[in-house]
Amino acid sequence: MILVTLGTGDKPFLRLLEVLDKEIKNGNIKDKVIVQAGITKFKTDRMEIFDLIPLDKFNELIEKCDLLITHGGVGSITTGLKYNKKIIGVARLKKYGEVANDHQLQILENFDKEGLIIHLKNLEDISKKIKESKNFKPKKYKSNNENFIKILEKVIG
Repeated sequence: MILVTLGTGDKPFLRLLEVLDKEIKNGNIKDKVIVQAGITKFKTDRMEIFDLIPLDKFNELIEKCDLLITHGGVGSITTGLKYNKKIIGVARLKKYGEVANDHQLQILENFDKEGLIIHLKNLEDISKKIKESKNFKPKKYKSNNENFIKILEKVIG
């Protein structure tokens, strides 16, 4: 099963769903696809689409999924990494009115460079990247929260 998360931003992210729908229709994606779409409205009978999924159900889906395809949000990426999931990241882009700036590109490039995710730069390559993900072995994710807390404690005193 493929879980797709588009984030909870205030702008739709139709491009990703349109490409996924086309790839399913063309037989290039055979897995069941479940989508947490946020405010993005998209109608199809080829994917199960929800606006928001309750946290307990979302965590169940993350546990069960074979692949997480997500926007470039740090929260979505780190959640997938905590569950040791293979992740394909797709940036929302300013030129399409999906975000105010292209910060998600930097986020995805950094996670990709560390060997944690697969950064999908061109949506036309989605089938190729899904196939690539089958053999992808992401590095083990190590949170930096402890170090961050120590720094905060020193600052707060």
